[in-house]
Amino acid sequence: MPVFVYRAADRRGQTIDGVMEAPDARAVVERLQRDAYFPIKVTAHAERARWPVFGGGGRVGQRDLLAFTQQLATLFEAGLPLDRALAILEELAPNPRVKAIVTDLLASVRGGASLSEALAKHHPRPFSRLYINMVRAGEKGGVLEVTLRRLAEFLEARAAFAEAVLSALAYPAVIFTVGLGAIVFLLTFVIPRFATIFADLGQTVPLPTRILLAVSAGFEQFWWVGVLAALAAVLAWRVWTGTPEGRLAWAQTVLGLPLVGRVAMKVETARFARTLGTMLKSGVPVMGALAVVGDMMTNQAIGRAVDRLADGVKRGGTLAAGMKEQARFPALAVHMVRVGEETGRLEEMLLKVADTFEADVRADMKRVLGLLEPAIILGMGVLVAFIVVAMLLAIFSINEIPL
Repeated sequence: MPVFVYRAADRRGQTIDGVMEAPDARAVVERLQRDAYFPIKVTAHAERARWPVFGGGGRVGQRDLLAFTQQLATLFEAGLPLDRALAILEELAPNPRVKAIVTDLLASVRGGASLSEALAKHHPRPFSRLYINMVRAGEKGGVLEVTLRRLAEFLEARAAFAEAVLSALAYPAVIFTVGLGAIVFLLTFVIPRFATIFADLGQTVPLPTRILLAVSAGFEQFWWVGVLAALAAVLAWRVWTGTPEGRLAWAQTVLGLPLVGRVAMKVETARFARTLGTMLKSGVPVMGALAVVGDMMTNQAIGRAVDRLADGVKRGGTLAAGMKEQARFPALAVHMVRVGEETGRLEEMLLKVADTFEADVRADMKRVLGLLEPAIILGMGVLVAFIVVAMLLAIFSINEIPL
């Protein structure tokens, strides 16, 4: 999707600069007007072609972005000016990709651009709208070092949560992969050798052995059919989810699943709360923050719900009322946000909502995986036991052949 650079004014007459992905310039204007901004200039973002390309597609990983933000925040807190801090980070760059980006940031800042304007040249990778808007708010409020520290804490919390989920899934995935590999090895290399022996003997083998031999022969001859079917299914899924309607339908399907849907809803609620709370705490206006949060949601259905929530807030409604009307956010999150609005501590309460639901996700994952791991082991054990028993029955029947 094309990227546009815009300049707009709010109702107080203050101008803002930013970047936005949209089908065309008219869509950018309409989005800004919905967010209570008055567009001044909207142009195509030609700088995107300047993205440096090195090995791995030129992308900077989340760990690189986190390290860059933490180091920049530390240098700012030490009292160093922006250009000197960037010059130090240029020397400390861990790889050519990061070094190329920091070099471009330094050149832009020395050329008179603000840090947010320099970051916008590298949107959406690695600097998201969330990152750029928070830096812009910190520059306007004169608290850039505080904003950078909050950004670093946000990125660190998000990375820690993602790593916790992946670590929890790693062990069951390894067990399943190793067990499946062992079964495939038996069906492909071991069983066919016994099949040749049984065929030469001409002895009738027990029923379990005949079933096993038939499965092994079918797998050996028609494995490519399964591979093609799997590839076709993946391709069809990617084509389907490549359309807006398909992505929305898939997102709604995921949320409707018995167990996965509940966990996915908690993950999206935690992402929504942490992103919005961090942005509001950094001084980003609520409408601008909600526009960014909607784009940050990985589930398309939740993203649409956040957009409708933003429209309700724009018309004068409360955030809690909007969350309740969408009927997607958990009741606990709605009540906690309502308390935050009533007490004037919305930012703190949103971050507590994020902590609460991230802890719930970890607990749910622990419970589910606690049942999944023995289920995988049991399933693989039953299959291997069936193979062993079927082969032993055939061997015993061979020993009964009269000499």
